[in-house]
Amino acid sequence: MNPLLPFEWIAALRFLREGRLQSVFIVMGAAVGVAVIVFMSALLEGLQSNLFARVMSSQAHIVLERPREAARALRQAQPGEAVSVRRQTPPQRLLSIDQWRKVRDEMALRGDVLAVSPTLVAPAFVNRGQASQAVVMTGIEPEHYVRIIPLPAKTRAGTWRLTNADIMIGMELARDLGVQVGDKLRVVSATGSDRILNIAGLFDLGARNVNQRNVFVLLSTAQNLAGLPGGATGIDLTVHEPFQAEVIARAIGQQSGLESTSWIESNHEFFLALRSQRYSANMIRLFVGLSVAAGIASVLVVSVVQRAREIGILRAMGGTRGQLMRVFLIQGAVVGLLGSLIGSAIATGLLAVWRLVARNPDGTPLFVITIPLRLYVLSALLAIVVGLLAATTPALRAARMLPVEAIRG
Repeated sequence: MNPLLPFEWIAALRFLREGRLQSVFIVMGAAVGVAVIVFMSALLEGLQSNLFARVMSSQAHIVLERPREAARALRQAQPGEAVSVRRQTPPQRLLSIDQWRKVRDEMALRGDVLAVSPTLVAPAFVNRGQASQAVVMTGIEPEHYVRIIPLPAKTRAGTWRLTNADIMIGMELARDLGVQVGDKLRVVSATGSDRILNIAGLFDLGARNVNQRNVFVLLSTAQNLAGLPGGATGIDLTVHEPFQAEVIARAIGQQSGLESTSWIESNHEFFLALRSQRYSANMIRLFVGLSVAAGIASVLVVSVVQRAREIGILRAMGGTRGQLMRVFLIQGAVVGLLGSLIGSAIATGLLAVWRLVARNPDGTPLFVITIPLRLYVLSALLAIVVGLLAATTPALRAARMLPVEAIRG
């Protein structure tokens, strides 16, 4: 044993070495607990990241729009007339956001906003021969919009290109109309304006209805077709912290006076499902941690009973209660650290097997799973803390032993 080590470390490591089989079982128990926590955490993060990417591949984190027109009274009550005045909400017209460029620039200056892009969303029809399909026409500024939705990466045929003569359509819409890249489509807006555009590319945003109902054109093209020259009906935002989008949306709404809608509000059921999944995973982690702590504590309590004579001798030789407490606390910390190292290695192996087994029919991975470095560090810290807490009761019991009674057994 290294003579340079403090007395507490020498005694703790000697106790662990003498009870080899006992130490192996307690370390492996901690390792299994850590492996479960690391594997499950990595699996959950990969699954949630995959689900989030799929759901958010076709929408912004926050959308700013002009406030809805308020309801108006159908008839004003005459003086002295006691009647209930019925109010009617007017039909919402396609209107541009007032001074949208100023709003866009203000949003770009916010530290919690990653990307900003103006859009013009309007109903339209696309015609090809006798076939006609109602679509949602979205006018964009390509250089800004690709930071909101990565359309170039979603392009499955043709090239990502938008000019005043181009249109990008979904794969499902192309099948419905029987068209392909390079064909012409006649786009007719609700105002009656029309234009013949060239299909530059076909995209796939991962949802059939989105691919079937959405088309993208240049913002200036949409402005001309919708009869809103220089206008924009919305401003799309991407934020650094997507799960804080609801809080950020409220702050932006108060700042801008616009109607601010976050993805959490638009996909409330999906958000609740993600949150429930996180709560369930945290409960599993808690119970696994408790079981590991119980295992460490039980073995160390037995160790205290088995080593009562040695503890009494150490006390008789001048060992203080604090030193004896630290002996068993060090044992708990060492067990936790060794368990975390072995458990992390086991979890890494399990994830390697998962990547080989969990694959789509075409051979691609089911979803990407990685173990970030912080997860290894957090698991090690958690295991050490659990080991220390589990060793507290045995350490107190050892420290309270009287030397004479401990030696007599």
